[in-house]
Amino acid sequence: MQSAQARERFAQARLAHLASVGSGGGPHIVPVVFALEGETIYSVVDSKPKRTERLRRLENLRARPSAALLVDHYEEDWSRLWWVRADGSARVLDGGGEEGARAIRLLAARYPQQQATGAVLAVDVERWTGWSAAEG
Repeated sequence: MQSAQARERFAQARLAHLASVGSGGGPHIVPVVFALEGETIYSVVDSKPKRTERLRRLENLRARPSAALLVDHYEEDWSRLWWVRADGSARVLDGGGEEGARAIRLLAARYPQQQATGAVLAVDVERWTGWSAAEG
């Protein structure tokens, strides 16, 4: 799958899985909703109940900014399967800053039910990769 097609499919997805590296070197993967602007993927801490305000994904990415986000499509007809991965460098933004506030607006437009309450995660994509059963 070409990079432009991978980006297009990613942008149309509603849910991604964010992978970061934990302090012990192991993977940490969580589902996230997101908005894509240019080559930056934004996600935000929302008002759903959480065990702590110090989310491991944010702590991991502050310590090691390398991130990957994966979206996929599954059907029983396996000729229609595909996945796309975005690899990049993460930044944790204050929701009150200019870029953070813009990201929150983008996310609210895409997911009206979302209520941002905290930090904004920005992943600057360095590489789009993907696979599709229809192409292989």
